[in-house]
Amino acid sequence: MAGQGGDLMLAELFILFALIILVIAVYCVFKAIKHIIVNSILGVLFLLAANLVFGLNIAYTWVVILIWAIGGIIGAGIVILLHLLTGMF
Repeated sequence: MAGQGGDLMLAELFILFALIILVIAVYCVFKAIKHIIVNSILGVLFLLAANLVFGLNIAYTWVVILIWAIGGIIGAGIVILLHLLTGMF
């Protein structure tokens, strides 16, 4: 009987430890997602502004959207460079 209380306490400590690890992991994922969303929005604004100000006429295809969504401002810059240098997009 004395051993059962110790086993139960050990199981509770393990569950508590697992929950703490899970909370930390979820926090890190949400923090990363927040940065990705902000970067994507900035990329969209950068590409829209470049299209309006410089009259680049870059079409908003799924490829362009995917590049700027993943790359953000850098992705939008790549799309603009490819458009100017090769006429793509």
